Amino acid sequence: MAMMVRKAVITSAGLGTRMKYISNFIPKALLPVFSKEDEGVRMRPLVDVIMGSLQKAGISDFCFVIDSRSKMLKDYFAEKAVSFVMQDEPKGFGDAILKAEGFVGSEPFFVNANDSVLTGCYEEGARFFDERKPAALLFLKHMKDTSRYGVVTGKDTEPYLGHNVIRVDGAEEKPKAPKSDLCICATYIFTNEIFVKLKQIKSEGELQLTSGIQKLIDDGLDVYGMILENEKDLDIGNPDSYFSTLEYTYRLQKG
Repeated sequence: MAMMVRKAVITSAGLGTRMKYISNFIPKALLPVFSKEDEGVRMRPLVDVIMGSLQKAGISDFCFVIDSRSKMLKDYFAEKAVSFVMQDEPKGFGDAILKAEGFVGSEPFFVNANDSVLTGCYEEGARFFDERKPAALLFLKHMKDTSRYGVVTGKDTEPYLGHNVIRVDGAEEKPKAPKSDLCICATYIFTNEIFVKLKQIKSEGELQLTSGIQKLIDDGLDVYGMILENEKDLDIGNPDSYFSTLEYTYRLQKG
């Protein structure tokens, strides 16, 4: 059965409290980073970089999970063929993904947060997913400070197109005593099985996507993690990381 990934869900409904004086009015997806064009170095919204990276990996259909403050984002895409679904209340990353179930249908799909982008690995990940057909592929990075991330454990490391890939056997959201330094980037590939698992979770607070990933593992489904090697996970979710991203993209485009 064909598993080629052609759909992507971009989550854009978070509160963005660490950037609230800007993100209360401008969606983080529209915050600019540096980009090189024919005329020289310019600035473009991060979402253009995210979508361009996904398109290189074969993605043609996009859906944004938005909230009531996202009019500017809808206006930006007014003349483009993208879909929008509403997350009326901020009930967690897992809940945001559930809102896109109708768009996804029975197909595999990428998930990418609207405030981060990988500098590579999308194409390799899509190819791995197509070949192995797991329930999920996570994109991972080693971090000294794991406090802001979901953390995984894994085994059976194998090389794949210049990256190490592990079979993930555990996933926790911001654990106080992390079992590894492998953190989950805000980029994933799933089958629609993730919707089944998220619906089975009883949660009084926010529904974490990490909980759905752990449910996939508990139920014996294959979950892999591709570890970033030379790539970077560019993040604009807080002032420090946004400043670092601006510095990096400026230096990159200036050559």
